[in-house]
Amino acid sequence: MKKKKVFGTAERPRLAVFRSINNISAQLIDDGVGRTLVAASTIGDKTIKKGGNVASAKAIGKQIAEKAISAGIKKVVFDRCGFIYHGRVKALADAAREGGLQF
Repeated sequence: MKKKKVFGTAERPRLAVFRSINNISAQLIDDGVGRTLVAASTIGDKTIKKGGNVASAKAIGKQIAEKAISAGIKKVVFDRCGFIYHGRVKALADAAREGGLQF
């Protein structure tokens, strides 16, 4: 059985989410070119004190939505990268939707 892959294009880039115990990050990726268009992370962000909680995931979701809209991107394909759609991943996705992204 072949594994399904989420593929991002220039019109609809892939919103890839990565979470670790201490941090969470999100990137908008154009897989056709293999380039990251926009990125946001709790690593190195001085405004977010702790990176491993739901509040920081919401802040990163809001940041990625703001950066994407300023870059002219409104529609994305959501890629949870194998993480369960629950907790921090869900909080990031909801905040990105509230920020104006459609997926």
